[in-house]
Amino acid sequence: MPARKLTRKRKRGWLRNKMHEVSIAQSLLKIAVENCEKNGYKRIETIKVKVGRASGVMADALLFAFDAVKIGSIADKASLNIEEIPVSGFCESCNKNFTVDEAFVIYCPICGNISIRMETGRELHIEEMDVF
Repeated sequence: MPARKLTRKRKRGWLRNKMHEVSIAQSLLKIAVENCEKNGYKRIETIKVKVGRASGVMADALLFAFDAVKIGSIADKASLNIEEIPVSGFCESCNKNFTVDEAFVIYCPICGNISIRMETGRELHIEEMDVF
């Protein structure tokens, strides 16, 4: 099989997929810095973030991206603590709650019915910050 040639379009698509966490890290940092400055603080020590497994965010990539975008900001020495939230839901058919390790669920892992309501796993928000 011949080697595939990477065209500009394919390269851009590849980069776009890898940059998803960078834009999220930039947004998290912007929100944190704005709130910190608005309340009169000068430095951010820690940012705790909750990330659901079904959110589509890779924790390792987000940590890497955050370390890159925080340089030169008031969060320059800050650490990003990520709490991963498992996927859980409620089955309308068997009336039971469930929690799974997978990132996505399309049917109840207990009874197999598709009448489910997702309750956790899609979160992506700043939970708390340590500021000075």
